Amino acid sequence: MPETKIFSGSNTPQLAESIAKSYGQALGNLTLAKFSDGEMSPSYNESIRGCNVFLIQSTNPSADNLLELCLMIDAAKRASAYKVCAVIPYFGYARQDRKDRPRVSIASKLIANMLTSAGADRIMTCDLHAGQIQGFFDIPLDHLNGSAIFVPYLRSLDLGNLIFASPDVGGVGRTRSYAKHFEVDMVVCDKHRKRANEVASMQLIGDVEGKDVVLVDDLVDTAGTLCKAATIILENGAKSVRAIATHGVLSGKAYQNIEKSVLSELVITDTIPIKQDSSKIKVLTVADLFAKAIHAVTGNTSISSLFV
Repeated sequence: MPETKIFSGSNTPQLAESIAKSYGQALGNLTLAKFSDGEMSPSYNESIRGCNVFLIQSTNPSADNLLELCLMIDAAKRASAYKVCAVIPYFGYARQDRKDRPRVSIASKLIANMLTSAGADRIMTCDLHAGQIQGFFDIPLDHLNGSAIFVPYLRSLDLGNLIFASPDVGGVGRTRSYAKHFEVDMVVCDKHRKRANEVASMQLIGDVEGKDVVLVDDLVDTAGTLCKAATIILENGAKSVRAIATHGVLSGKAYQNIEKSVLSELVITDTIPIKQDSSKIKVLTVADLFAKAIHAVTGNTSISSLFV
């Protein structure tokens, strides 16, 4: 069986180290050099010939980290790695998965082409913004689910009147899976946007009177939608409102918005490093989840057991 080696890009070194530790080995030795103008030049400081190479890199912010990952893949292929798997805990540009208006790019398809052209043999990621992005790849893709992290945590809270809420219509499927697992009801916040990151109006569909509400989303960017949804839910008689979201993008005034919101807490994972501490933000790790997936891939076993 080929030897397994795990390397980290510059975006998520702490997560990569945790994944490698959970897997049972140290991170490989990789130099990520830069010229004075910002041009990147990754190089491996150990032999990877004939190895299964796993490269861990979230692509947020997207541009530099994505290019760095592509260069790491290319360098690994040219160093005669047996197989190269790009482990992308947060897959950037996933929000641009279709032409929802004229003359725009389907960016996530372009990124899929770039990673494949760079030489990736496999992709491993978690909670894509749209599940159909898996179809943009012509190589194997392991799509892990954040529910494996959040379900045990929610059970530990022992909420008596639990109900799940989707902050928009697009997240209904994701929210319904949680509601089905806990055998409870769900509600939907129907929103209308003027433009990206700006909600024009929102209304609640469903009854939350006296309920402990959990908002479910795949990512939190400026947190505007989430905070507005939480306010509307509380105004409609909810007992408490908290949110779970796999990817804490948290850009712009996100931290201020969350601190000022009616949310009891926002629970995210470490797919993206947080920029500052917040009394309302709790971070759970996906390290064990990815380590188990890497074990399954290298051992040619099923990853079904990783799904709740």
